[in-house]
Amino acid sequence: MGIPRCQKLLNQTHWVQAIHTAVKGRARYKVNGLYHSEALKRYLESRLLEDKIILQARANSYTGNVLVIFHPDNSLNAIASLIQKIVLDYRKKVSKSLGTINLQSFDTKESIGFVGGNNRNIFDSAVLSQISMQRQLNQTASQLIPVVCALVCGTALLYAYNLDEAILLLLQKLHTPLRDRIMLGITFLGDPLVMLISSLGLAISPLYSNRRRQATILGIAGVGAILLNCLMKIFFGRARPALWKHIINVGQHSFPSGHAMVSIVIYGFTGYILAKQFPEWRFWIYGLTVFLVAAIGFSRLYLGVHWLTDVTAGYAAGLVWLIACILILESEQQGIIDEYILSQDGD
Repeated sequence: MGIPRCQKLLNQTHWVQAIHTAVKGRARYKVNGLYHSEALKRYLESRLLEDKIILQARANSYTGNVLVIFHPDNSLNAIASLIQKIVLDYRKKVSKSLGTINLQSFDTKESIGFVGGNNRNIFDSAVLSQISMQRQLNQTASQLIPVVCALVCGTALLYAYNLDEAILLLLQKLHTPLRDRIMLGITFLGDPLVMLISSLGLAISPLYSNRRRQATILGIAGVGAILLNCLMKIFFGRARPALWKHIINVGQHSFPSGHAMVSIVIYGFTGYILAKQFPEWRFWIYGLTVFLVAAIGFSRLYLGVHWLTDVTAGYAAGLVWLIACILILESEQQGIIDEYILSQDGD
C-alpha cells in the first residue's frame, strides 16, 4: 500500500518546527498553516490544554507560532509530535468540513451543501485552501506591486522629459475615419459611468445571490475607484490636452485618467473572479483582461483627450485599489471557512 497520502503530505511540508528551545520545559514552535487561521489557533490551544503534559499553550495566528509550557520530563520532539498530530487531526476535520462546502461558492453561508467527489481530491482541496491562502495573497500582491512601481516610475520619467506632447502628435498621424469609430467604441467600454452602473447592477442582481460577497465587493470596487479618481482630478487639476479638436465630449480635468483607473479595477477584479472560477482558462482570461484594459487606455491617447502620463498614473492608482479589493475578498472568504470549521468543532 505504501505510505498513506496524509503522512506523505506531513513529511513533505514539515507542519511543525521548533524555533525557541533555550529554556527547558518551554518551547516555541512554528506551525505551517497557522498564519491568519483563527480556526486552527483555537483548535490547537483547545487540544493542547486537554493533554496532561501541557501546562500552558498559546497560539498566535499573526505570527504562526505556538508557545508551549510543558513538564520538563518530556522532550521537544514529543511536544512537536503532539502538535503535529493535532494539526493532522485539524486537516482531517477541514477535509470533512469541506466535503459539505461547495469549494466554488464560499461567498455566502447559505452556499453550504453536499459536494460529491473523490476523498483524495477533497483532502487536497482542504490542504490547499487552508495552507496556501496566505501564500496566494502574498503572490498576488508580489506580482502586482512591481507593476505599480514600474508605472509610477514611467509616469515620472515621461513627465520629467516632457514626452507627452510628442507621443500624442505621433499618434495623431494614425487617424482615419474607420479607426476613429473603432476607438470611440473601445473608449465606451471604459466609460466610468457605464462600468459603475454595470458593477452596481451586478451587486444587487438576484442572479448573483449565490455570490453576494463577490458582487458586493465588485460594486464597492467600482464606486471606490470613481470617487478616488474624482478626488485626485480635483487635487491635481491638470488641464486636458488640446492639440486638435476632440471628437468626444470630455470633462475639464485630465489627471489621472478615469477610463484607465476604473477599467483596470472593474475588469481586473472581474478577471480575477473568472480566473478563480475557471482556472484552466486563467491564461486566456488574464490575457484578454490586460488587452482590453490596455486598449481602453490607448483609445484615450488616440482620441487626444489624455496625456500618456494621465493613463499610466490611472493604471497605477487603479492597481493599488484593485489589490486592496482582492485582499478584502480573500480575507472574507478565509473567515467564512474558519467560522464554518469552528461551528463544526463546536458540534
